[in-house]
Amino acid sequence: MWWDKSAGWRAALQALGVWDSVKGRLAQALDVRTALELVSRREAPLGIVYQTDALADRSVQIVGTFPASSHTPIIYPLAVTAVSTNPTAKSYIAFLQSHEVMAAFGLPGFVLLPTE
Repeated sequence: MWWDKSAGWRAALQALGVWDSVKGRLAQALDVRTALELVSRREAPLGIVYQTDALADRSVQIVGTFPASSHTPIIYPLAVTAVSTNPTAKSYIAFLQSHEVMAAFGLPGFVLLPTE
């Protein structure tokens, strides 16, 4: 289990009434990719990982998901920094926001937020 104390996985599992049934069975890891690898190699029976990561590993099965109301949204921001000198940065962001790329991001379960 990847344990981000600010995310409060234990509190979420307790609120869902499943903590006692999973607490001794979760992969103990420093990050989600390592937790996924432990479950994938059958070194741990359960792990808490991002759904998009679990979908990318065919050797694991998703047995449950956290309701959206049980945690803060997971957001990966995209921006050009004010000090960027890369002349292609803005066009790259435009490419990432194209319909084709946005559709590809949707396949593994990412939801793209509207741009401002």
